[in-house]
Amino acid sequence: MESTVTPLGGGVYEIDTRMAGYPGITAGYLILSDRPCLVEPGTAGSAPVVRRALDELGVGAADLATVVVTHIHLDHAGGVGDIAEMYPEAQVVVHEKGARHLASPERLMRSARMVYGDKLDTLFGELKPTEQARIHAVEETGVIDLGGGRRLESYYSPGHAKHHVGLLDSQTGDLYVGDAVGVYIPETKDLRPATPPPDFDLETALGSLRKFRELGPQRLLFAHYGPVAEVDDTLERSAEELRIWVDMVKDARDAGLDLDHAVAMVRDRTRERYAFDWDAADPGQTAKYEILEGTESNVQGIMHALDRQDR
Repeated sequence: MESTVTPLGGGVYEIDTRMAGYPGITAGYLILSDRPCLVEPGTAGSAPVVRRALDELGVGAADLATVVVTHIHLDHAGGVGDIAEMYPEAQVVVHEKGARHLASPERLMRSARMVYGDKLDTLFGELKPTEQARIHAVEETGVIDLGGGRRLESYYSPGHAKHHVGLLDSQTGDLYVGDAVGVYIPETKDLRPATPPPDFDLETALGSLRKFRELGPQRLLFAHYGPVAEVDDTLERSAEELRIWVDMVKDARDAGLDLDHAVAMVRDRTRERYAFDWDAADPGQTAKYEILEGTESNVQGIMHALDRQDR
């Protein structure tokens, strides 16, 4: 079977979690330190892929010390319950505002089912509960012991989601950015915002980007997708994308457009902004990009934020 593991240096390994069966959508990362740590296990459907990758890297059922998620959206944390069962010694680390949903995921799954319908099973699968005693909740900051004096430091970074954290490796300077910096597509170098409902807030999101810059990371590790070394340029570009998308949705809202027409307008205005060529792409690329594109979710999230401001 083809390996899904890519070494990134510093004892860090990228794992393509093969979300919905596609390569290059969601990356997990194994920090192979004295106390091995898995960052972003991906979806429930990805759990067998992640286990094969850890087997390949020599991490057995009793070896994994920690599983950390940047936030509890199902493309990042949907596999936590499965991975917790497979690795019974691992502690699960999450922000305090997401902890209860990992212990009792019923409400989260009901909400996801309302949004995705039958697509939920194909895209994400079912988030299984994790034993409460194994969940460690972090607050504004937190520290995960990687062994040998190495630490993974968590920093609260809302804006995309109220339960979002960034994670800085004390040894490598890698910053695991979750979705706070957006969606990076390595094939085209496109960087798109991620502004889903109900938590998106522009000023909060921009504040999180400023915090990331102040941390002085050496590299950004995207869940979608992969490592980026141009830290300052990428953070600046992320802020620019957020402002541009919010301005576009404001224009649509001021024009009285409903959601469908607002989405169509934003798609039309951004078609030339990004390098992906819908006309030239093969069906597999197009299907993958449709999952990553997120225009409807982004517009919904921004509309929700603008409505909230008006109340």
